[in-house]
Amino acid sequence: MTIYNNPDWAPSQNLGHNNVKKRNTERSSRYQGIIEKKRRSETANALIAMSSEQPNEVVDKMDTSEPKANEMSTQTDKTVNELRLLEDEVDFLRKENSDLKKKLLQKELNEDAFKDDDEKVLFYTGLPTWKLLLCLYNFVSGFLSQTSRCMLSPFQRLILTLMRMRLNLSGKDLAYRFGGIHDATVSKVFIQMMDILHSRLCPLIHWPEREALLKTMPMDFRKNCPACAVIIDCFEIFIDRASNPLARAQTYSSYKHHKTVKYLIGITPQGSVSFISDEWGGRVSDKHLTEECGLLEKLTPGDVILADTGFDIQESVGLYCARVKIPAFTKGKKQLSRIEVEQTRKIANVRIHVERVIGNIRKKYGILSATQPIDFVVSKGGKTPLDKIVTVSCALNNMCDSVVPFE
Repeated sequence: MTIYNNPDWAPSQNLGHNNVKKRNTERSSRYQGIIEKKRRSETANALIAMSSEQPNEVVDKMDTSEPKANEMSTQTDKTVNELRLLEDEVDFLRKENSDLKKKLLQKELNEDAFKDDDEKVLFYTGLPTWKLLLCLYNFVSGFLSQTSRCMLSPFQRLILTLMRMRLNLSGKDLAYRFGGIHDATVSKVFIQMMDILHSRLCPLIHWPEREALLKTMPMDFRKNCPACAVIIDCFEIFIDRASNPLARAQTYSSYKHHKTVKYLIGITPQGSVSFISDEWGGRVSDKHLTEECGLLEKLTPGDVILADTGFDIQESVGLYCARVKIPAFTKGKKQLSRIEVEQTRKIANVRIHVERVIGNIRKKYGILSATQPIDFVVSKGGKTPLDKIVTVSCALNNMCDSVVPFE
């Protein structure tokens, strides 16, 4: 009896059975890998073929069953509607952006904000038209240097100066209006611009020749006073109280009951300012101011000066072979004669124009109606800042239409 026939026999060795199972497992995994590679290769070839074909051909090869076609149509319509809404929103935003830019430019006080807007130019500068403002800017622009430290353009510096003269705005107000600059910058720009404007516009206050006066004499003067060369009057500007007792005494005006400085102004029969004096203390008399300001030196023999009753300057004017015509008054008389009444009426009819010019200058440039600081009336080796302001105001007034009618 062999060992294999023993019923209790059991093999104690694997005898190679496990190796067979292992080989079968490896064969199965290799087969699955080949199938997966083949599937991937077929998918890649199909995608390449679809990408090389035209879009319409691809759509034709897609499933065109009824439910999917309706779904695609609905999605397409929805996309088109969304695109239209987006386009409408973009157009609206573009228009809103354009409107906001225009409003922003209008708020900025630059050249574009004033261009071709005569009403705005008149309100802020006192000049009647944009063309006249542009002419003034071109006349002084060569003296307006631009530095990197200055935030304002040359045109803005001119507008700032004219606005302060016109509206009498404070430095803080102007600082906010011009982009939040410091109020000290506003004062510095204003003083610098007044120096430039005074030097450039001073020639506009011109004493004309007699031939030019006669050729352009208005009709009222031809009838009532054909030899008139100038109409004179004085006006006063309030100032702050000085610390010096002597200055307080010299600037106190008994007529205005306030501390003032006084100016003598002379206008031609045509209504233009032909003479403006330097500042004098409000205490000085009209006669003394006229005799000492240099006006009489401009007279020629035969000239006639029209003045108010306070100008008792006949003797001084007579030294230049000229005459003074003032309204008659009843000093030492009970009443005026008929001839005096008629002469007074004729003189008053044409002399009133100087008061109209003064009132127009004060109305046009409100800074002259305000109380001026002491710094503006202190001289530093030349004209005071207030002298320059008054002179520039008169020169700018000469650039505008006259208040005296020619006919």
